[in-house]
Amino acid sequence: MKIVKVKMKYHKDLTPERWFKFSFDEQMANVGADIGRAINWRNKDKEQSKNFLKMGLILFDAIIADPKNKDKQKELLKVHKELVNYFSGNNFSESDDEKWNNYFYGFNYAVAVKAQR
Repeated sequence: MKIVKVKMKYHKDLTPERWFKFSFDEQMANVGADIGRAINWRNKDKEQSKNFLKMGLILFDAIIADPKNKDKQKELLKVHKELVNYFSGNNFSESDDEKWNNYFYGFNYAVAVKAQR
């Protein structure tokens, strides 16, 4: 398997090789954690919120670069674009914090269910 180079600037202990071993649901749950933090910090500390957003987008880029997710790339690119638009104020899809939290919650739930098996 060819490993695509992805900069893990904010996640220094996470290499692309390790990241690619996570299931798709685990990857999305991790992105969701950073996006949730970005949402939670937006009204408290804008700089901290931006940092969490950057972390989430870096991980999202790594999901897109992961060869096992090739069949999902079109959908992932669309979600990535909507996330960027939402946080930049160009909310074309009329999303809100709750919709984003609910979207990523589904991946957290899937990971939790698999862990209990």
